[in-house]
Parts: sequence; C-alpha cells; structure tokens
Amino acid sequence: MIALIDYGSGNLRSVEKAFRKLGADIQLVSQPDSISQAEAIVLPGVGAFDDCLGAIRHQKLEQPILQSISQGKPFLGICVGYQALFEKSQEFNSAEPGLGIFKGIVKRFPELPGIKIPQIGWNQISIQNPHCPLFKGIKSGSYVYFVHSYYPEPSDSSIAGTYTDYGINYTSSVWKDNIFAVQFHPEKSQQVGLQILKNFLDII
Repeated sequence: MIALIDYGSGNLRSVEKAFRKLGADIQLVSQPDSISQAEAIVLPGVGAFDDCLGAIRHQKLEQPILQSISQGKPFLGICVGYQALFEKSQEFNSAEPGLGIFKGIVKRFPELPGIKIPQIGWNQISIQNPHCPLFKGIKSGSYVYFVHSYYPEPSDSSIAGTYTDYGINYTSSVWKDNIFAVQFHPEKSQQVGLQILKNFLDII
C-alpha cells in the first residue's frame, strides 16, 4: 500500500487517479498509524508552505513521515511536498520550519523581464543524473507541467535530479537514496508524467 498523505491540501484526487490508472494500491492517509503501515509515501501539495507544514504537524504526521524515510521506504514529494523537505521558505516571511531532510531554503523567482510569476504551464526538465531511476525512459528536454512561484535551492548540488530554466536555472527535482521529489506535477504531465509515476512504482 502506498500512503498518499492527506493533510487538507487540494489536488489529492488527481494524484490518486493517476496512480490508480497505473494499477497502484494507493490510499488517502491522514492518521499517523496508517503511514507507518505503508510501503511507500507520497506527499503532494498545493498552496502555501506554512499551511502545508502546519497541517502536517497539527495532524501529528511529521514524525511518521520522517521515520518512514529513515527506514528506507520510497518517498515521493510533489510541488509543495518537494519544498517541504528543505529547512525553510521565504514565502510570506514563513515562520514554519520545513522538514529539514535537505539543507537549503525555498526562494521566490526573481522579478525579471518577460518572466511571469507564478510559472504556470509546460517547461522542460534537463536531467542531471542519468542514473536516477525516477527518470528511466525519460528524455532530457521533456516537457512537464508546473504551477509555482517558489523553488528550493539545495545547499548540496549533488542531489539535483533535474534543472529547469525559468529566467534562472533552478533545481526542479532531487534524488537521494530512497527520497525523490519534483517541483512539477507528474499527474498533470500526460505520458511523461505517467512514466515518472510508473518508475516510482517500479522503485517500490
């Protein structure tokens, strides 16, 4: 069973439907015990960084998530679920700390000519680590779907899975051991996105 973390965010159903289309046993989970029983964890997210982390802590989900990761269970973070892995965010002068799995902060896109914030729509991913199993069968330069104003800046560049150019070249996904996380929405990225989710199932 894959635990799809339900902390009150939207967008859960589209992620759930995409995994079910691939034949996955995925369940919406909002209780700590259910996370502990899962074989893998998916943390999706839309909205504000503080709202995400505050809700996770209010529902007492933080420790089960961290424990599952430390036990080596495959973890996939999507959008804000990716940003949550870092230490803190600059969004709205955020006061809520991140999960702190990776060192680094979440920054807002700089104001640049011709660059609209948020980034909404299709953009390319440049694959940095060809050994990352999440991107098996995915060509560098493939298009995926983004909706965000903020992006993580990891302190350790070696965890970068992909980069994306949006006025700046930023880290649009990371990979380390059993932890995979992406800024884009695979569930909205058509065949490329479904292949990425299938690769995650193969990892499990």
